[in-house]
Amino acid sequence: MPTEFETAIPVEKICYNDQGLVPAIVQDYLDGTVLMLAWMNQASLQKTLETGETWFWSRSRQEYWHKGATSGHLQQVKSIRYDCDSDAILVTVEQIGDLACHTGERSCFHQIDGSIQPPPADTLSQVFGIICDRRDHPHPDSYTCKLLAGGDNKILKKIGEESAEVVMACKDDDPDAIAGEAADLIYHLLVALAHHNVDVKSVYRKLQDRRR
Repeated sequence: MPTEFETAIPVEKICYNDQGLVPAIVQDYLDGTVLMLAWMNQASLQKTLETGETWFWSRSRQEYWHKGATSGHLQQVKSIRYDCDSDAILVTVEQIGDLACHTGERSCFHQIDGSIQPPPADTLSQVFGIICDRRDHPHPDSYTCKLLAGGDNKILKKIGEESAEVVMACKDDDPDAIAGEAADLIYHLLVALAHHNVDVKSVYRKLQDRRR
């Protein structure tokens, strides 16, 4: 049975290089994190389309590899796109186990200036990551830490106040104020999520489900 991806990717029209390969960028479908870069040929792309999981061609071993078949960190394909020249592929996936790199890091792109740092994701995920770090490693002068220390009483009170300020900014029809107040509200919602140990990606999944 063909998958939903087969109608979107004409495997025979992809511009493969002299070795019959095309670079495939793999990206988290929820927060946009670039997880890895690998190579596909026409057959591995076809396998990916047929199975709904990523298959690549190993240039070093000269063989096909099913991502996660050994580790269990499979990549379930959500969408496949190709660029304007048809010579590169973008695969969005749900990364099982949230680890794509053989080193145990979430992304293969975790090195910067000789140190290991998480790769950039969307802004909300990055802000949420900082809030979680404040929760797990409190700073005495941090406003976020003071909110978390106050628990639901303090956090929920702020959400109520910020919600009212969004309403007032909308009533005033002030675009800049609306954006600012909405940012404040979203930040305090993220603090509430962190306080209750709810990953922001769980919210993304709910939105994805409702989008469908």
